Amino acid sequence: MSCDSRSTPQEQLRSDKVHPPVPPMPVINLGHLTLEPETRSRVVEDIANACHDLGYFQVINHGISQSVMDRAVEAASEFFKLPSETKQEFASDDIRRPVRYGTSSKDGTRPSRTFLKHYAHPLSEWMKYWPEKPPTYREDMGKFSAGVRRVALELMEAILEGLGLGKHYQHEEFENGLQLLQVNCYPKEPEGESAIGLAPHSDHGFLTILLASCPGLEVLDRSSDTWRVVQQPRHALHVHVGDCMEVLSNGRVKTAVHRAVLNHGEARISMASIHSFAMHEKVSVAKELVDEQDPEKYKESSFSDFLDYLMSNADKKRMSFLESLRT
Repeated sequence: MSCDSRSTPQEQLRSDKVHPPVPPMPVINLGHLTLEPETRSRVVEDIANACHDLGYFQVINHGISQSVMDRAVEAASEFFKLPSETKQEFASDDIRRPVRYGTSSKDGTRPSRTFLKHYAHPLSEWMKYWPEKPPTYREDMGKFSAGVRRVALELMEAILEGLGLGKHYQHEEFENGLQLLQVNCYPKEPEGESAIGLAPHSDHGFLTILLASCPGLEVLDRSSDTWRVVQQPRHALHVHVGDCMEVLSNGRVKTAVHRAVLNHGEARISMASIHSFAMHEKVSVAKELVDEQDPEKYKESSFSDFLDYLMSNADKKRMSFLESLRT
């Protein structure tokens, strides 16, 4: 099980320079979506512009309490502190397993990331497979997962509205969709060294909503081909669009390329909630966004197709799954 759609070759990134987020990262007050139509329209336009111009933004007033977010981060941190033999119970090379633990290394000896990936919707179906240790993990991560899924559905309605498709477009497919929670632990980096915790990539799905304990996420600014450091203010959630959104929008919205870097002297917990259609439900270009001047640019596919592609392409340097869908 994985959500990484592609690793972007470094030669495709013309600059490895890192710049602070100037102009500031777009911040959307999600609570304004429920206000009068005029205010909602302005928020929908702001979300549409952020998706089109950048592929990422942040949301506040999203309805998930700070205590729920803090407890989820703490539960994740406590899981990664468990004895190795306890965590290894979930270790597997089978990416289709409902819960999977693993590590990655930057030099073959020192880990650059430890992760736990598991499905989260519906909770009644998947939570029974989650770790039972620490004792609070299921309850605390379950509350966070449910809250993030509600936020994702609200954002999808706004994005679809901004694309001119209407907020109820494919409503049933989104309601019955897949949620994958990827919980990461990045170790602290010794002074004088610099390392990538997770190589440049985009996520497969419509939206990824991320909560982190400290900075470490960088997004690629398409206009300047430079990396922008993402600062996540307290109570804010970071959002970036994925490959499925690019496909559905027929390229009007581009997937966000991002990476994780290690911090000097501070470990980092991040929780990325990826949202897509159900495992075998096909995502295709919205026919309403196709005409003679703008023909269909992508083939349809499912999340299951994506996993099949990862397994067949695991040790080969070939095109990304999204690239394979371009017509």
